[in-house]
Amino acid sequence: MGSDPQYAKWPALPLAQHVFTITNPYATGPARQAAVKSLQDGINEHKMAPLYKYLAHPTEGILNTTGETTSASAPKKPAGRKPSAAGMVASKGVSATLPWDEDVYNRLKAENDKELEGFQKEEDEAVEQAGETEIMAAKGKRADFFAKIGDKDKAIATYEDVFEKTGILGTKIDLVLAIIRMGLFYGDKALVRKHVARAKTLVDSGGDWDRRNRLKAYEGLHLLTVRSYNLAAPLLLDSLSTFTSYELCTYSNLVVYSVLAGSVSLKRVDFKSKVVDAPEIKAILGADGEDKLLALSGAISAGPGAEDAEMRDVKDTVSPTAPTKATTAVNLTTLGTGTDHPEAEMAVDFSPLAQLVNSLYTGNYKLFFQALALVEEQFLTQDRYLHEHKGWFIREMRLRAYQQLLQSYRVVGLESMANDFGVTVDFLDRDLAKFIAGGRIPCTIDRVTGKGVIETNRPDDKNKQYQDVVKQGDQLITKLQKYGQAVRLRGSERA
Repeated sequence: MGSDPQYAKWPALPLAQHVFTITNPYATGPARQAAVKSLQDGINEHKMAPLYKYLAHPTEGILNTTGETTSASAPKKPAGRKPSAAGMVASKGVSATLPWDEDVYNRLKAENDKELEGFQKEEDEAVEQAGETEIMAAKGKRADFFAKIGDKDKAIATYEDVFEKTGILGTKIDLVLAIIRMGLFYGDKALVRKHVARAKTLVDSGGDWDRRNRLKAYEGLHLLTVRSYNLAAPLLLDSLSTFTSYELCTYSNLVVYSVLAGSVSLKRVDFKSKVVDAPEIKAILGADGEDKLLALSGAISAGPGAEDAEMRDVKDTVSPTAPTKATTAVNLTTLGTGTDHPEAEMAVDFSPLAQLVNSLYTGNYKLFFQALALVEEQFLTQDRYLHEHKGWFIREMRLRAYQQLLQSYRVVGLESMANDFGVTVDFLDRDLAKFIAGGRIPCTIDRVTGKGVIETNRPDDKNKQYQDVVKQGDQLITKLQKYGQAVRLRGSERA
């Protein structure tokens, strides 16, 4: 058994979601106002003077493009955003303001300085009277404090200082995970990628089971942000039954990320076993009331009978005309809060995700397109990790549905396929043309005669394998010829 996780509380990642919501053009007015209030409350509660300055300062803040301030002496800010803001804000075109108050900032900074003096005094006393353990504990408190108030550079530097002076592997892993969270908070993908690789090296050298599983969630979330959904899906899905990284996101977040990553990247067989029939996902997407609360708290998980439940008939599971229950709208701003209280996540409406999964697997493509639009509206546009790649995700999901239908037929009527998807013939023609031109769908469209037909060109696997062997053989022969020439040249030189 490993030691309990350390340095796992800060930074408060939900605040980064609030910053995103403030600048999100898809967020409603009330949602933005609520995000501003929550951000202000968090800044005041945690005395986050550095973050307040980074966001709201009239000349240096990334949010106040117009220089909004309550201080008469503060200078106006010129137009434009800092390049470092790209990882936190949703859109540069949205006018987002966080009022700047010089007096509030000075008060927060004074309180920060006072706390830092206390940490310095504690560290000095530890150096004089205590041992190395107490000194490291004092340094760790200082690092956590910098992470708490949102001072990225000082937090990382102090974490690195503690890392260099500690010899406990579990503590080293916890420190690297804390640095990863700082990178996620500020949207620094390069920093996150570097330290995810570093954490994997540490875990492989002897990390305990708990930290190994926590790292899966960290790495999976990072891979989502860089659009590697195919690599993220197995990590996120594996984390469902052993999830403990509540400092990173809530269980609701993990379910959303896992379902979306699995839906777009897994093959049909794996999609059924790991998403459609996964007990952890079914407990969330197909449960209500107490069952969903148990699932959110981790009480429902995989067990001996997890594989017994089969997919119900399409008429029983999905129907375009079936009435839906009145559920509250999803608010992903709340998905990053309430980690200790699963009931705080009950406001999330998972029905679009459930429809997306079921309709894709059962081939109800009209309902699938409807669910895809709802998923984009309620999840992809509202989450800071999903927003950047929402266009790509929607395009890939449409492609997946087209491929799934076309692989079952040699010839399909264009009008018939358009009716199946609930779209116009012209839209389907244009959409398919893009994928065909890019080599993503092996088919041709003939609209010269009749209403148009789609003829699939099934790839000949054996012929492709033969061509690959010939190509690789030619490359090998070329390399051998070059090697032979080099050997003969060296032999003539020796002669």
